[in-house]
Amino acid sequence: MALKCSNIFVNLPVRDLDKTKEFFSAIGFEFNPQFTDKNAASLVIGDNIYAMLLTEDYFKTFTKKNLSNANTTTEVIIALSAESREQVDEIVNKALGAGGSPSNDPVDHGFMYSWSFQDPDGHLWEVLYMDQSYIE
Repeated sequence: MALKCSNIFVNLPVRDLDKTKEFFSAIGFEFNPQFTDKNAASLVIGDNIYAMLLTEDYFKTFTKKNLSNANTTTEVIIALSAESREQVDEIVNKALGAGGSPSNDPVDHGFMYSWSFQDPDGHLWEVLYMDQSYIE
């Protein structure tokens, strides 16, 4: 039997937790208050998908490695699915309006449309819509 996990928690270091919470709130995301305090915020992305936004000092308690600077290096791109092309544009425009930075220009492959932004800490977020009828 293949291994299957029921939830995903992406852990990201952030320099200013309050600023990061304001940024993601402006896009329309919510936080789980049960797992949010002065060191961390639990960003609810989907029913079973969360980003744990951890202050850099708190994040360092989970690893012996140096933290990378997401403004100059990239280790991961967090990709989120949208329900439509319009929702892709809406999410990215809200992110840019809330203080995010552009990452890549929109890409239109016909059956798939994506656009990306950087959050205030430089983490890369890609939002994409895929026409499911194309792959069925």
